[in-house]
Formats: sequence, C-alpha cells, structure tokens
Amino acid sequence: MSETEEGFYAELSTTGSSAWSRLQGDITSQLTVEVDLPEGKKTLPITAVRGMSTHSDLRVRKAAYDAEMRAWPTVATSCAAAMNSIKGEANAVNRRRHWASPLDASLYANSVSRKTFDAMQSAVTASLPDFRRWMNIRAKLHGDKNGLSWWNLFAPLNVAPSQISWDQGVQLVRGAFAAYSDNLAGLVDRSLAEKWIDAEPREGKVGGAFCMSFVDDRSLVLLNWSGSVDSAQTTAHELGHAYHNTQLADRTPLQKRLPMALAETASIFCETLVVEEGLSRLSGDERLALLDTDLGGANQVVVDIHSRFLFETEVFARRQRRTLGVSELNEMMLGAQASAYGSGIDQSTAHPHMWVLKPHYYGSHFYNWPYTYGLLFGLGLYAQYSRDPERFRSGYDTVLSRAGMDTAEELGRAFNIDVSDEAFWTASLDVLRARMIDYEALAQKHLK
Repeated sequence: MSETEEGFYAELSTTGSSAWSRLQGDITSQLTVEVDLPEGKKTLPITAVRGMSTHSDLRVRKAAYDAEMRAWPTVATSCAAAMNSIKGEANAVNRRRHWASPLDASLYANSVSRKTFDAMQSAVTASLPDFRRWMNIRAKLHGDKNGLSWWNLFAPLNVAPSQISWDQGVQLVRGAFAAYSDNLAGLVDRSLAEKWIDAEPREGKVGGAFCMSFVDDRSLVLLNWSGSVDSAQTTAHELGHAYHNTQLADRTPLQKRLPMALAETASIFCETLVVEEGLSRLSGDERLALLDTDLGGANQVVVDIHSRFLFETEVFARRQRRTLGVSELNEMMLGAQASAYGSGIDQSTAHPHMWVLKPHYYGSHFYNWPYTYGLLFGLGLYAQYSRDPERFRSGYDTVLSRAGMDTAEELGRAFNIDVSDEAFWTASLDVLRARMIDYEALAQKHLK
C-alpha cells in the first residue's frame, strides 16, 4: 500500500487486530476450571490444567482433558469474534498489498521462497504415514486400541522415571550445552544468576513458553515448568533463543528483526543437543523414554502443526465469504486434525477447541509452519556439526548474527545446504524415521 495507507493501517491495527489479540490473551490467561482429580475436586488455572497433559497418572490426564472440554467452550464465543476480526482484517490488508494469498505474505515475512516451502511441505506430507505408525505403537504402550487418545499424546511412559526437578532439568540442559561449548554452557549460568527465567505456572500467567530480547544482550524467558523431560527440552529451546539474541546484540534494530523460520535455528539446534546427548549415553527403557519424549515433540511440530496449517488455510478461505461461528470453527479444527493425524489418534477424542487456546492464530498469520522449518533445518545443521564440529563452530555464531539479513536459502548455502531441494527435508525427516525404528525395537518387550 502507499505510505499514507500503511501509516493509517498501523494506527488502526492498535484498536483492531492488536486489541482483539490482547482480548484472546486476557480471556484465556484468566480462565480457571474445576478438575475432578483422584484426591478430590480442585479449581485450577487453565495453564496448570494444560500442564497435566504430561502427568504420569492416566486419571489426572483424563481429568484434565475433561476439564478442558468444559472450560474452552465458555470463552469460545469471544475468541471466535477475535479470530474473525483478525483474519478478516488480514484478508483485506493482503488484498490491498496485492498478495496472491495470506501464505505468500507469510513466506515473504520469513524470507523463505515458495519453492523451498513446497519442498518442505511435500516431504512432510510423505512422512505422515510414518508418524501414524509410530503413534499406533505408542498407543499400544498406553493401552489404546484405536490410535492414541488425545489425553495420551504427551503422556510419559511408565518404564522409566518421568518426573524431574527444576534443578535436575537445568543441569541436564547445561551438561548438553557444555558438550558443545563453554559459551553456551555459560549462558545457562548467566540466565540463572541474572534471573532471566520465569519458570513456574500460576494463576493469571499466560500459557506456553517464549523468549524475548530485553536489554543489550540479555533476554527474558517465560516457561510453564511441569517437571517433565519435555519441560527440560523446552528450557533448552528457549535458552537457544537467548543465545541467538547474544549474537544479535551488535546488529542494528532492523538487522535484529528475525523472520520466524530463521529465528528457530538456534533454539532447535540447542534442543537437539539435549536429545543427542541423552541418546549417546542411554540404553533400554531409559532410551525408550527419551525417544518417547523427543518423538512426541517432533510429532507436534510435524503432524500437529500440519493440522494447524490446514486449519488456518481453511479459515482464511472461508473468512473471505462470511463470518465463522464457534461450531464451524470446531468442525474445521476436527477436520484438520483428521487429515493430519489420521489413524494415529482416536478421532473420537480429538480436540475441537485447539483454535481457542493457541495464541498463534491471533498474532502473526501462519505463525506455526516456521517451527517445522526450524526443527528440520536444525536437524540438518546438527548433521553438519557432527561431520565437522570445529568448522561448524567457527561459522555458526556469524550465521546466527545474519539471520535477520539473509534469506533462508542464503543461510542454507552457508552450510552447503540446498533448502529448496526436497531431498534435504526428506533427509532430516529420515533422522526422525530412524528414531521411530529404534523406538519400535525398544518397545517390543512391552508389547508382548
């Protein structure tokens, strides 16, 4: 649009999409619900209820799921109004900016070409049967017969200790970081000493986890620590962002603005360091438990995010024609989950309200696919690091500092990677396929 129109839109958006986004955040963060726990009924903030999805007790997970099914509909009408307003505004602005589709605008904002995105999506679609097979093996370990029940998607296996303390989680992360470099390990120490991290879930606190640049090379990290191995991997992920911010400290404000797809580079790499360190020393049931956590996370980033992409694509298309109601949004969410998860989950337990609770739908459009990009690109980077650690370390920090300046294709070439070639994405997914094969072999003794 013209400079005048862009200025006018920027001003209007503060009382338009930005205000609707804040409304969704305020409503969902203040939500509480009564949970029928084994020890009795208890009213809890929804963030704490969501954290129960990783609890070792099936009764707690099922109670939390049932509580969610009661809680989210109570705020769905307001969130549907926010969704309609935000996506309707985006459709209007994208037309005036002459984008062929909202996805094209997202790709441009992320410095990723359509060719690269299509290559990744093709590889992801081809991998869905593999993930479904893995989910069905996991389902059997939890006693599910028709695919994983939704409340078992994040359930820890009861074959090895699943709960860890905050101190144990921090040491796990620090040890993996130290194996890469002293600088990376030192970031963990600094984040604790300077109180960068807000870890505990509590009433009124927003859910999820994120890292934001603060002052100079410092960051602030929000977590909702649940005491699981997955929480430790999330901690590594967010501290990866913090490390990335230290490499951007000397760049100009514009050069520090990272496209989402490239902003996930350091975070996924750091998360992979934690996983690989564990796999290098564990065997038997402990290895199975780690693979379970890791593949559960990958399943979310590849399969669930594919469902989010399908859902959001359909929302934009239908919003061109009309306002969407709660029941229609629920139906679209279930349809997207069926297309992505297929036989991997028990579809009778699918979660129709995921559109209500995910803040990503109410912020940047097509916010989620960059996580898939980041996971698979991070796995490719780890492969490069494994082949030649010293060479990788010598150029890694410089590449991170250029993430706000170079395209995805240019950053890939810095590591001799062609991200526009489907073969690269297939090779990264092959790493996950190999872990699934390892998982299936280790699970056999528990399936007899």
